Amino acid sequence: MMKSMTPEEYFVHKGRITPEDVDETRAILEERGGEASRILLEQNKISEREFLDFWSRTLGMDIVEDLGSRELDYALVNTLPIQYAKKHLVLPYGRTQHEVLVVIHDPLTSDDVLGDLHVMFAPLAVTAALAPAREILSAINRVYGQAEDDGASEIIQDLDRGEDEDLLTGIEDEVGADLLDETSEAPIIKLVNHILAQAVKGRASDIHIEPYQHELNVRFRLDGVLYSKLSLSRKIHSAVVSRIKIMAKLDIAEKRLPQDGRIEIRIGDRQVDLRVSTIPTAFGERVVMRLLEKGLRLLTLEEIGLPEPLLQDMYRLITLSHGIVLVTGPTGSGKTTTLYAALNHINAPDKNILTIEDPVEYQLDGIGQMQVASKIDLTFARGLRAMVRQDPDVILVGEIRDLETAEIAIQAALTGHLVFSTLHTNDAASAVTRLIDMGIEPFLVSSSVRAIIAQRLVRKLCTACRRPYKSTKAQLDEWGLGFLSPGTTLYKASGCPACLETGYKGRTGIYEFLHLDEELASLILQTSDANQIRAAAVAKGMSSLRQAGMDLVARGETTVSEILRVTQV
Repeated sequence: MMKSMTPEEYFVHKGRITPEDVDETRAILEERGGEASRILLEQNKISEREFLDFWSRTLGMDIVEDLGSRELDYALVNTLPIQYAKKHLVLPYGRTQHEVLVVIHDPLTSDDVLGDLHVMFAPLAVTAALAPAREILSAINRVYGQAEDDGASEIIQDLDRGEDEDLLTGIEDEVGADLLDETSEAPIIKLVNHILAQAVKGRASDIHIEPYQHELNVRFRLDGVLYSKLSLSRKIHSAVVSRIKIMAKLDIAEKRLPQDGRIEIRIGDRQVDLRVSTIPTAFGERVVMRLLEKGLRLLTLEEIGLPEPLLQDMYRLITLSHGIVLVTGPTGSGKTTTLYAALNHINAPDKNILTIEDPVEYQLDGIGQMQVASKIDLTFARGLRAMVRQDPDVILVGEIRDLETAEIAIQAALTGHLVFSTLHTNDAASAVTRLIDMGIEPFLVSSSVRAIIAQRLVRKLCTACRRPYKSTKAQLDEWGLGFLSPGTTLYKASGCPACLETGYKGRTGIYEFLHLDEELASLILQTSDANQIRAAAVAKGMSSLRQAGMDLVARGETTVSEILRVTQV
């Protein structure tokens, strides 16, 4: 009975999913292909253990329960490139006289993977078992150290061999002038320096140090997505965090309260600022470090991904004499980059441009930049109120967070200043209702706001490994690409060393421009909701974020799944 049941039927039979879940799963299958149990797992309808149990019963494969405690054969593992191991979540974990034993996570790719492994380990046979993804990845990180042959394995082995009381040795040493020249023999210092250097080398924007019950995970955010980098022994957590806190000049004795600090490092010829945030969690302090590289050339308006018509619109907006221009989107959607590009474009000796930010991420020559300081009550509102007395032509307010800031910004716009700012809303039309919900009168919104720009950052396909496929009419119609002919070649992500096996390399922006003309201003005065404002703007030619993203898909620059990921509401 087991082998004749589909995953949907099996999990309905087990009472784990509903018929509605089945319909939803099949709709996703029709849209983007794949396999039902994998989609149920991705949608959190079933647990990973249930996923593995289903395929163990279906295919007669064992589940390895103790991968983390097994002594792995380094010579055997070195036969398999780490990029391949991480991409396919496969790892050799033992051998007999006649066969190699491997664990895999996805039984649906087992035939292709096992074919490769038979070639790698010939003349030995290969027998596969299943294991949870996290355990396989943890074992991969443990046995390889990390992807590049950069000394991590040796550092980790030094730490594993050391006594617990030796872990803190040397962590109070001064930060070296250049991390690459660091001569400290303390393993913790070498490990932290190694993590920082690899993050900079790998173009990471954030480093996450995450303690759990039995391990310490290190993850990097690359092109907006988090990837696991290292899985370390839980016993070194306190020493790693203490070293980071010393570098950031934080209180290493205080572990009960959140702390914020800053580290300045040099790696070769690259100067990097790290904004450090710690919070207490159930298993110890969690650390996140945001990387800001100094000396990077800021992008221009021509380089941030604006299509030509929108670029011309932007040129007109930033040369207005007064009014508010809002940029909206979630954290990490590129709002600051867009605003810096706009300010740099209009920066000139005959203009007085002032900003108030939290924090000041990059220094802009010729522009006065003020940083919010909550400890001394220097808020956006207080700083902005002082700023309008500094005879500014252009003002940038990092974010409108409250009614007071919004009121001062609008008053500045109505008295002859061009004001740029940001809001956290899903789309452009929602920014109007957000201001009104804050308490701003509709007539003030309609008379001061000149345009609202919603944006997202999307990952670009790696051109070295992207995989083409022929689209169907149904797919094109569903994705808003009906203007393309059925059979048009689109692309999927794959993965190669050039893109660190992610399938993507770099990011670009997609944009939605809402211009407040007389008709839209009239709707605002009538307190119309966001849907009505959005519909009117689309009728007047506004392209939505989803449509802008699908234009990139049509040009082969990204994937449908990436656009759906960043534009979901």
